[in-house]
Amino acid sequence: MPTNEEIFEKIRTALVEALGVDEEEVRPEATLVGDLGAESIDFLDIVFRLEKAFNIKIPRGELFPEDILTDANYVKDGKVTEAGLAEMRKRMPFANLDEFAKNPVVQEFGSLLTVADMCRFIEGKLGAETADPSSS
Repeated sequence: MPTNEEIFEKIRTALVEALGVDEEEVRPEATLVGDLGAESIDFLDIVFRLEKAFNIKIPRGELFPEDILTDANYVKDGKVTEAGLAEMRKRMPFANLDEFAKNPVVQEFGSLLTVADMCRFIEGKLGAETADPSSS
């Protein structure tokens, strides 16, 4: 399993290539949308590059669960409901949703995810994929 530093470097490379930003802009606390200028169309490119860099499969909606943000069961009047927040926490254990939960405006969701969140996501994916129950 790669080290945290190796994971960060691969994510940094993917973001630099996908978003055309400078390496020094990609810091753990940088937000994908607010700081790095990612747009929804960029997320597909980012997922593709991460899949290639780490040789993993990231199902649609796993890293960026946009389906929650468009589901009437989870959104009311442009805000994510308590049920929607619960679903997000369940599906996005790698992201800190506390700030977003204070004012869960759908439009603000993209400003939430940071580079550090992506690192935690990949660490979780790699940990899950390298855990072999037959070896214990």
